[in-house]
Amino acid sequence: MTEQGVRWTSEQVLALAPDDASRRAGSKLGSPGPWSGAGCDGRAVWGLCEGSGKTPYRTVVDTTGPAYACSCPSRKFPCKHALGLLLLWAGDAAGTAVPTAGAVPDWAAEWLAGRRARAEAARAEAGSGPADPEAARRRAERRAARITAGAQELEQRLADLLRGGLASVEGAGYGLWEETAARMVDAQAPGLAGRVRELGAIAGSGPGWPVRLLEECALTHLLDRAWLSADRLPGPLAATVRGRVGLPSPPEGPVLRDQWLVLAQCDAAVSRLTTRRIWLHGRSSGRTALLLSFGAAGRPPQLAFPVGIVLDAELRPYGSGGGLRAELVDRFGTAAPAGPPPGTRVADAVAAYGRALREDPWLDTWPVTLSDVVPARAEYGWQLADARPHVGAGDTVDRDGGSAPDERDALPLTRTAQAHPGLWRLVALSGGGPLSVFGEVGHEGFTPLAAWSPDDPGETVPLV
Repeated sequence: MTEQGVRWTSEQVLALAPDDASRRAGSKLGSPGPWSGAGCDGRAVWGLCEGSGKTPYRTVVDTTGPAYACSCPSRKFPCKHALGLLLLWAGDAAGTAVPTAGAVPDWAAEWLAGRRARAEAARAEAGSGPADPEAARRRAERRAARITAGAQELEQRLADLLRGGLASVEGAGYGLWEETAARMVDAQAPGLAGRVRELGAIAGSGPGWPVRLLEECALTHLLDRAWLSADRLPGPLAATVRGRVGLPSPPEGPVLRDQWLVLAQCDAAVSRLTTRRIWLHGRSSGRTALLLSFGAAGRPPQLAFPVGIVLDAELRPYGSGGGLRAELVDRFGTAAPAGPPPGTRVADAVAAYGRALREDPWLDTWPVTLSDVVPARAEYGWQLADARPHVGAGDTVDRDGGSAPDERDALPLTRTAQAHPGLWRLVALSGGGPLSVFGEVGHEGFTPLAAWSPDDPGETVPLV
């Protein structure tokens, strides 16, 4: 059960809004005026909201999902009524506007019971395995054969590109690359298709594009050859290759129950598919986990958690994904947050990314928490620098305990982070002083996703 005293903050609620219009409309409904019959029981919040018709809208939110239901005609999830109800609940510390109720209204209880029954059925179906294992094996073999044919074709395409010279593609546009990507989709290799589309975006993208194109061609060639030689690779690397090519792999590790702090939630839209990445940190295990959720045809992904809450949940890791990706198995409630995860210095963060690259050469970024860092301007833009100098084995130490010379390791922020409004939130939170920052470090720099101020380490500040 969810602890009765743990309520979300207004910022956490608003972070669930599907767009700015919903955020503004929901904020207007976050006061007691339009609501009646509101209540909560530790796992759900419900209420009746006055609308334009005679009958008030019935709104209920399962906070263990979260999931939403409302009798309004909106197709947005959550709708403005669900957001308003959650804002009313979040700001009602005294429990007067949304009191703890002993009984759930019938209309809300019916929806909640149906939702939980469907969840139980889905878990049972997921644990039962394929109905016909032999048919599943034959389908997997046919798909592997199609991917092999596609990889061989892509190898020939890359060879022709290098034989003709990179300069020949500068004015070719996306057409040639899109045709090749479509062939990879036909071969049921979406991972290879995505890499080909990235190649098409590099040509003519600015100074130094031939170097970047050559690097990405080399990585694509490496993935091709790894797939064609997958039977000779070590098990973990073979699983990584299958995942990079686009083959789904089921979660297969042992279930791990922990108190998981929601560090960040990031959405990325490619064509008509929205991918949501949710980063978690286990209090007891110390593990970082990644949950993925997808939304197609313009719909938002189903999985969503307010940044900063702590989930009492069970996760099962996947075989690929560097040990990060996991599946949410079950939830048991929430708990109060207890500050940021243990952090590291800049040099150690870069070293962690390097170690991860040995296991997955196609890895773009690696999650790290930097502790005791300060945002600072440099000639190339913003960076995160260690607040204290690094004292190496050959350094001398002055009377004040610092190293000579006074050098601090620093990570440049990525171009995306430099242009994001979250940068100024980070700078304002720091105020020139050190703080802890969670984000992703990669070959392009560091992207901050969440931060904690020393003045209030229990509050996770989202930066995306």
